[in-house]
Amino acid sequence: MEEHNDNPLDFNSRVDLQQLQQAVQQIKDELAKVIIGQHDMIELLIISILANGHSLIEGVPGVAKTVTAKLLAKTMSVDFSRIQFTPDLMPSDILGTSIFNVKTSEFEFKKGPVFSNILLIDEINRAPAKTQAALFEVMAERQITIDGVQNTMEAPFLVFATQNPIEQEGTYALPEAQLDRFLFKINVGYPSTEEEVKILEVHHNRKNIQATEVIEPILNAQQIKEYQETITNIIIENNLLKYIASIVNNTRNNGNLYLGASPRASIAIMNASKALAAIRGRDFVTPDDIKKVAAPVLSHRVILTPEREMEGITTEKVVSQIIETIEIPR
Repeated sequence: MEEHNDNPLDFNSRVDLQQLQQAVQQIKDELAKVIIGQHDMIELLIISILANGHSLIEGVPGVAKTVTAKLLAKTMSVDFSRIQFTPDLMPSDILGTSIFNVKTSEFEFKKGPVFSNILLIDEINRAPAKTQAALFEVMAERQITIDGVQNTMEAPFLVFATQNPIEQEGTYALPEAQLDRFLFKINVGYPSTEEEVKILEVHHNRKNIQATEVIEPILNAQQIKEYQETITNIIIENNLLKYIASIVNNTRNNGNLYLGASPRASIAIMNASKALAAIRGRDFVTPDDIKKVAAPVLSHRVILTPEREMEGITTEKVVSQIIETIEIPR
């Protein structure tokens, strides 16, 4: 009788990840021509592409949120649209509108900028709720229903959105249901002094050449779809599924939290950990993969109790505590 070995640590890769790893490294190398540091943000954005998830990038102005997302899109030969959200932006400005054609005496649908492969939304919290709600269907289901007609988005379809955490005037907080549509919320901090010196050197040496001009495309739409399919074949054992469920369940029974995470968060952790494992050259998920992605998946999906919020505790800190307290499967 043939002996079957299910131990993933007996490393004999059942999924060929060499090309995927090379592509990811090439993307990182391209971005490094312009972006100094911000390794976590770049890796999480690449994971979100492979896991077919949207990302919300939060940070103060000037820390390369928008330019990183824009240059990352440039490494892929796909359609790219950018929308600057403003308080007077209407849903039709994003989705498109029906226009009467005098020649045919019929209404024709003129597609809006949302019909793209990668959609970059700048300052997503500046538009009112009605406009933000226009994104619900397309982010969740990759389709838009207008005038009773379903319009399916071409794959890949990914939304990268930025927001500024400190400006309160003229901003509208994203509702929980919309935040739940984002795979990650990525917090971007200031660079270190050494990184800032390198930033100055890069800008000085580049002269008048635009950042987008030095970035070469690495992937096309078909390759992205293939790599996304590869991610679904990454192995994750039952004890790790229970580990994910325990982490998410703890957010629902935690005294520091008023609102816990939904099952969508559990699925997001699983998919993101599979993508991270693949980037690291493994066709199986480890507890470390789960711990790495759990915080950016959960921090925007939970709400602090008023008491903890007044004490200045952050959701990131509570999520980190939860991850540390749950026993790691052996």
